[in-house]
Amino acid sequence: MPERKPRADALRNRESVLTAADRLFAACASPEDVTMADIAAEAGVGKGTLFRGFGDRTGLIRALYESRLEPIRQAIAEGPRPLGPGTPPAERVPALLDALLCFKLDHRHLSVALEGTGSDSPYRAAHYDWWHGTLRDVLEQVPGFTDAGFVAHALLAAVRADLVDHLTDRQHMTRDRLRADLAAFTARVLGGS
Repeated sequence: MPERKPRADALRNRESVLTAADRLFAACASPEDVTMADIAAEAGVGKGTLFRGFGDRTGLIRALYESRLEPIRQAIAEGPRPLGPGTPPAERVPALLDALLCFKLDHRHLSVALEGTGSDSPYRAAHYDWWHGTLRDVLEQVPGFTDAGFVAHALLAAVRADLVDHLTDRQHMTRDRLRADLAAFTARVLGGS
């Protein structure tokens, strides 16, 4: 039996929920302050719609994160330089990390909420596996580079949402400074290959 396509109203409701959740997470002082009831009210849907569509709060946060990350994934899979597949590895690795850092800076509220769900380790999340695999595969293309799997983990640790949040809030680092420091760190790692 063929899979049923979602109804048009269900798709509209889903996008309304994601937009409302994004807006609420961006405006709150702490991600824990946003409840499913808040999101349902902001989106103009019932709480049952949220639970049917996303399972729970963590599922909703994951869906929102994934939907906002999709344009970057497409650029990495099919796009031009510096993210796209035709880019030399030594240029692509820093571009991938910079794209992830910028995403986390632009969606800090969402990144912190996702990593703070406490449901499991961020290292077991599908998006982490995807980033790690992508980065590892590119690192393996760098001539003479070894331990690409470990290095991918270490480089991704530099852009964890909680670290980015700490550096911007407590250390008062600017976006430009974070990007420059990450680029310099990545260059040192790649130079050591």
